[in-house]
Amino acid sequence: MSQPPTTDGHVPTGSGGGDFQARMNRLIEISIALSAERKLDVLLERILTSTREITGADAGTLYRLQDGRLHFEVIQNATLGIATGGTTGNKARLEPVKLDKANVCAYAAILGRTVAIADVYESREFDFSGPRQYDRVTGYRSRSMLVVPMKNHAGVVTGVLQLLNATEPGTGAVVPFRSEDTAIVEALASQAAVAIDNVTLIQETKDLFEAVIRVMAAAVDAKSHYTGNHIQRVAILNSMLAQAVHDTAEGPLAAVRFSEPEMEAIRIAGWLHDIGKITTPVWIMDKATKLETLMDRLELVELRFRLIRELLRPQAGTPPKPAEDAGPATRLAELDEALDAVRRANVPAENADPALLARVQEISRRTYLDDGVEHPYLTPDETENLTIRRGTLTEDQRRIMQTHVEWTNRLLSHIPFKGHLADVPVFAGQHHERLNGRGYPDGAGRDRIPIQSRILAIADFYEALSAKDRPYRRPMSKEEIIVIMRESAAREEIDGDVLEVMIRSDLIDAFEALFEDLRQEGLSAYTTPPR
Repeated sequence: MSQPPTTDGHVPTGSGGGDFQARMNRLIEISIALSAERKLDVLLERILTSTREITGADAGTLYRLQDGRLHFEVIQNATLGIATGGTTGNKARLEPVKLDKANVCAYAAILGRTVAIADVYESREFDFSGPRQYDRVTGYRSRSMLVVPMKNHAGVVTGVLQLLNATEPGTGAVVPFRSEDTAIVEALASQAAVAIDNVTLIQETKDLFEAVIRVMAAAVDAKSHYTGNHIQRVAILNSMLAQAVHDTAEGPLAAVRFSEPEMEAIRIAGWLHDIGKITTPVWIMDKATKLETLMDRLELVELRFRLIRELLRPQAGTPPKPAEDAGPATRLAELDEALDAVRRANVPAENADPALLARVQEISRRTYLDDGVEHPYLTPDETENLTIRRGTLTEDQRRIMQTHVEWTNRLLSHIPFKGHLADVPVFAGQHHERLNGRGYPDGAGRDRIPIQSRILAIADFYEALSAKDRPYRRPMSKEEIIVIMRESAAREEIDGDVLEVMIRSDLIDAFEALFEDLRQEGLSAYTTPPR
């Protein structure tokens, strides 16, 4: 029988001898390695592999105690070539073990006691019908067993280590586990339980942090009827585009690689990039027509024009005054035409008709008398809004909208991002900066905009162009969007190299398909991590 493999090339010291001091030294090395590991699946696998290595066990299972049952996490058997759980990608699909003292592992978990058995076939203390059946099916022979509860720093049992068939170094013969093995495995199990608790706590803290971030993003998205999915769409595309840049093997970005911590920073920045919109007035975010504030003020204009009509109507049928150029009917027709022009001007356009804007200016100069007081057909504020050339926002309103980035920076400055997350505020706050230095809020140029910020800027730009329910413009096809984005890259606004990675990798179709899947399944990126 061959010796069980190890993960790091160390020779198994085994149960049948070997230098005890060497095994203690190895125990210290393993303990240090376990305390440094931050990935739970790697940690669980390393715990079992290390205990098998140090005792020479041919097989073993690591259970975690959750919900009052022992769950199979890692299963290894060198003789049968079995490895499930851990980093294998093959999840153990066995039913969890109920806490019944007839089961040796449950017994160890319930009482917190170590159990050593020389030959399970000769034991009458526990029910080993399961191992016997397993042996009949596989041809394996279960013999010596060591079961050790895993106790954390508080002495609470959080799992169980079950080792099977200790082997004699050199001969490979199956022998009982020695007392030295028991002491070593108990010490290692205690270290392992603390390490698992630490990793779990770190992961739970990270999950809580990201959940809070996503809740904040959901609150911002919920403010707007028209941009309700913006943050989650940008967050998903941002991560996908970063991965595509990382994976690219050609072009100027072939050498760009992101570590897992760097990818985490990119992901969090995507979720936080518009957090400042929590301060932006909803009527500005959702402004669907030029006259809209808390309501569409076209209704007020129409009411005013009805008043003007009533003021003009009494003059109908009377001879016109010598100074007048037109009769009442003509004036009423002109009033109707003026109102029609106002209605048309109130509808947003990508490039408003200059003649229509000039007509609005001319109408705004007209006045009417009411109780001897002269009033304009259109107020200065109405005129300013109706003569917007593109979209629905005036320059003042656009500046208010743009302050969301300043608020993002201000809010994120109060969060103590450390280590690999230290630059999250930079990435999140630069998504409206432009490589040519004409962006906002700081006018940062190419030299001050890192690749992570450039990726997020493209994700944000694409989402704004691809949204199909924006009131101020018609939906655009993928081909039209690509043309617009390439023109932007040519003007040195966005990074052309990152853009070409997105186009070349067919990321747009993959992203839209993923988001449609989420929508069809009734899921949300607020609670569903990107695939």
